[in-house]
Amino acid sequence: MRDLGFELVQVRLSGGTRRTLQVMADPLDPERRMTVDDCAEISHAISAVLDVADPIPGAYTLEVSSPGIDRPLVRPGDYLRFSGFEAKVETALPIGGRKRFTGLLEGLEGEEVLLRQAGDLVRIPLASVRKAKLTLSEALLKSASGRR
Repeated sequence: MRDLGFELVQVRLSGGTRRTLQVMADPLDPERRMTVDDCAEISHAISAVLDVADPIPGAYTLEVSSPGIDRPLVRPGDYLRFSGFEAKVETALPIGGRKRFTGLLEGLEGEEVLLRQAGDLVRIPLASVRKAKLTLSEALLKSASGRR
């Protein structure tokens, strides 16, 4: 995908009888916006590989998209890149009796996600994160409009 000028953000297979293979990608150039033509280009390239390799048995729909403004946080670098923005983090196991946290992302320290919640710094082991994403906020919208 890097050969096409994009980085893979997330791949997810979902659904029961009507399955969808969702591929999220971002342009490598942070100043560039993802377009419908970009999604079509990526889709054609992935389809060609999937047709030959056939790694997924049965029928499915391929869906290629941008991760969007309230994007998932999937790589350790995402927690650093989006430090200063609000995020939701869900853990596999409870931490201090809770599995869901919302707060200001303060980056990553070692193997821990730092999240400022109601004035307190919460340390969440990266290995415990089940799902994380940015929260749509004015600051995020302002950043996206000024950055791209």
